[in-house]
Amino acid sequence: MLMINDSLGVDSMNSCVLMIKVIRPPELRYTQDDKTPIAQMLAEFTGRRPEASTSTIKVIGWGSLATQMQNTYKEGDCLIIEGRLSMSTLDRPEGFKEKRVELVASHIYPLDSYSTSPSPFTSEDNVVSRDSSQSSTYPESDQPFPTPTLTPLHGEEDPIPF
Repeated sequence: MLMINDSLGVDSMNSCVLMIKVIRPPELRYTQDDKTPIAQMLAEFTGRRPEASTSTIKVIGWGSLATQMQNTYKEGDCLIIEGRLSMSTLDRPEGFKEKRVELVASHIYPLDSYSTSPSPFTSEDNVVSRDSSQSSTYPESDQPFPTPTLTPLHGEEDPIPF
């Protein structure tokens, strides 16, 4: 029997990170009580394999993130979106219901080298900007590791045949 720790919450089990390109800029609207802003934009992403087709997904932001999406991002911007997947059901005029997946954003990370608009927001605003003009320095203990090189075994055959 699988036990789920309630202290983790459902959201901790539904996590998604996608690198996307904005194909329709964010549109801002409000909840029925006109208090909470909601932004939605259409984005595309590709699979890991070169032959994979491009997929589209609706990205939704709530509250201050919605306002920031509206004010910051536009068509052509490349972003990393962190959030959770959600399903919506639409009644089609043809008489059937259509289900669509949506990504409800919790954080947005602009890819400045690919982005067409600057991002003035900081992590305090729930959107992290990576300024490419600043050089990043790491303490000696936090230096990124170099990519290891593979060397053949001398006089020995690889014990794993594949």
